[in-house]
Order: sequence, then structure tokens, then C-alpha cells
Amino acid sequence: MQKSRILVCDDESSIRSALFRALEKRGHHVLTASCISEAESLTSGGQSIDLLLVDIRLPDGDGLEFMAKLQKTHHCQSIVMTGFGSIDNAIEATKRGAFHYVTKPFNIDEVLALTDKALESKRLSLENKLLRQQLHEKYKFENIIGQSEAIMKVFELIEIVADSNSTVLITGESGTGKELIAKAIHYNSSRASKLMVPVNCGAIPGELLESELFGHVRGAFTGAISNRQGRFEIANDGTIFLDEIGDMSPNLQVKILRVLQERRFEAVGSTKPIEVDVRIIAATNKDLEKAVLDKSFREDLFYRLNVIPIKVPALRDRKSDIPLLINHFITQFNELKKRDIQGFDRDALEVLMEYNWPGNVRELENLIERLVILKGRGVIGVYDLPERYQQKTNVALNPDKVTVPEKGLDFNSAVDNFENALIMQALERTSWNRNKAANLLNLNRTTLVEKIKKKGLIPPDRSV
Repeated sequence: MQKSRILVCDDESSIRSALFRALEKRGHHVLTASCISEAESLTSGGQSIDLLLVDIRLPDGDGLEFMAKLQKTHHCQSIVMTGFGSIDNAIEATKRGAFHYVTKPFNIDEVLALTDKALESKRLSLENKLLRQQLHEKYKFENIIGQSEAIMKVFELIEIVADSNSTVLITGESGTGKELIAKAIHYNSSRASKLMVPVNCGAIPGELLESELFGHVRGAFTGAISNRQGRFEIANDGTIFLDEIGDMSPNLQVKILRVLQERRFEAVGSTKPIEVDVRIIAATNKDLEKAVLDKSFREDLFYRLNVIPIKVPALRDRKSDIPLLINHFITQFNELKKRDIQGFDRDALEVLMEYNWPGNVRELENLIERLVILKGRGVIGVYDLPERYQQKTNVALNPDKVTVPEKGLDFNSAVDNFENALIMQALERTSWNRNKAANLLNLNRTTLVEKIKKKGLIPPDRSV
């Protein structure tokens, strides 16, 4: 574990020596200086300082000014020490960003305890900063895969509306990536440093959803043994993502409408209003305009939600993005599952391009994960695909029905793929019992095992 670098700047040699010994004993790397100029020479070499312990009055200047300067260049925590303790000094030190303030003479153990807290605060601050950076990178709208005209229009909308506080309604079929769009909006907005709180309105029973959204007070209902914050309150200053809002009951629709209008609500069992500043992003796979006509969704709530509508296209309407998505998922799952899939051959890719994708991007992602795991390495061919994806291909699993496409095919690859498919069918039908699979294929078990190894057809968490 890397040592923390601590700078002690004080003109009293006894204090410098005492802190040096105590902090070194704790395992820290300690630098000491008797004045600002000496401290500046120690910190000009490029190595970072994690914590500064500094006297307010130094022989060549103001310790608080030096502290403010060092905090800008090293992003360090600071503990101020002085023999001239006063409320004004404490306030001024805090205003300038000091973690804490101690007066001389001090108890060395108390300073060590403060040092531990200051370094822990710095560590947590760095972790949070790194996490926010990672989230920004992960959910930059450029990372939503696609170059088709349909998805490019979605990118443009995200870029325009992300940094506004306007309510957004994302619509689209299941599996199109509505939550990914919502996260891209949040993490590219001015609220990115705050929480985005997701709520799946369709997955939580109606009688529990109100408490989940707005919280409850103790005794509000049977089992409410203590007060509980709701998702809206947790998301204050950030974003709440109401997924599958089309499944919400009429009673709750009224309460959501009130939050949108007044930015306040009451917890279940309470009459005390709670005010919040929350951006609402909602999503649904239902046709809300039709639901309004059917009287199953409130018209006034629909218009409140539909300030910025974003429709995510189905995968069948952006098929030119399929090769990009396939490459992205292969790279992702090769890394996660420790496999070495090189891609799809021409015939297999053609089959996937012709498929209708009722489950959209989620279905494609799940398929690639399965193929990467089961195939293990090499190139994926037609016969590696599950049967339902082969229904429209000219190459059936019955050898008597095999036809050569007009543009031709790779004979060796086709034969290899056909063999792979037969082996995989036999293995899956026998739950990967090699003896039974070998009997089905009229092969010796050792021959089958060698083929499984050679072709990399080993399923996850299994060995040959």
C-alpha cells in the first residue's frame, strides 16, 4: 500500500520533531519545513502531498495563504496549527478549506486521530471523483453504439437536452436501451455529480410503490417500524428515472403529477410536505397516447412527462448498426469471460442481419454472450447459432437440404460449422453428457472429447 505523504510546516523544531516521529511510526512519509520558502522547495519536485499540517504564523509569511496555494496544486487536505487560537482564526481557516484547526499546545494523539480522518476524507474524495469520471466515460452518449441515421437522431437529442432540467419521456420497445439513454442524459448534465435513482414501476407491487417513491413514517402501516426515505428524497438535486411508468396505477399517477407541478410530496402516513429539486426522466414500452385515449393513463400527466420526447428505434430499424454492436459485445465478453472469439463468418453475419430481433439490442447482447462462452475461440459460423436464428437461412441442419448460395461459400468453414452444430446439438440434448452425446453421434467418446477441445466448445464452469 502506498505511503501517504505528509508535510509539516512549523517554525518550532520541537513540534516538527514530535510530529515527524509520531507520523513516521504510523507508516507515513513525512517532510518537515520551518518556513514557507523551505516548504515550497520540498513541494516543487512534482511528487504529491496528501496532507499539510501548517502553522498560521510563519517567519516568512501567512500559513493560510501557503495552505490555499498548496491545496490548489496538490489537492491535499490541511490541518491548521496555531498558538494564537481564536474563533476568527478558526472561521478563516475553514473558509480557506482547512480540514480542521488545532491550538497549541496540543495532544499528539488528538492530532494523529485528526490526521487519520483527514487522509480518509481525501481517499474517499478521490474514490468518488474517480467513480464519477468512470460513470461519465461509461455513459457518454458517444458510447451508445451505432452510426445509423435513426440512432444519430437520438444522439443529437441527448446532446441538446442533457444539460437542461426539462422532463424527458423515453419510449421504445423492450430491449432497445431506454435506461442507457436515461443514464447518458444524467451523466452529461449539470446533475452528474449527484445521484441518478432508478425505479422500475412495473416490477414493484402497486401497494408498495407509493412507499418506495415517497417514503413512509413509523406506524404508517403494518410493518413500518421506522421512518424511511423514498426514492424522490434520495434523488434530491439529482435525477429520478421512472422506468415502465405506463404500468403505474391511476392513484400514483396523481401523486407523480403533483410532484411535477409543485416539487413537493408527503411521505406515506405524514402530512408534512417534503420539497425536492429532482429531474424526472420517465420511460415506457407502451403507447401512452393510446393509453390516454383508453383512460388508463392520465392525459395531464402524459403532457407533463412528454416535454422532451425521445423515441429509441428498434434494432430492426437500425440494422446497419448490427455489425458494430456485434464487435462491441464480442470485445466485451471476450474480456469478461476470458475467451478468444474472432468474429462471425460471412454466412452467420448475413443470418443475423436478416433476423427480425424482437428482443432488440438486449437479445443480441444475450446471444453474443452465449456464443462467446460456448464457442470459446475461433470464428462463429451459421451452425453455431441457435436453431431459431437459422430458420431463414438456406443452409439447414439436414445435409440433404444444404444448398450453395448464389454468391458461394467457404467449403471448409461450412463443413466445420456443420460439424460444430451437430456436436452442440448432441451435447445440449444430453446436458453435456459426453457418453450419451457420443452415442447419439455414433462416435467414440475419446474422439468426441478431442473434437470438443479442438473446437473450444467448452461451456462455462465445465471442464472436459
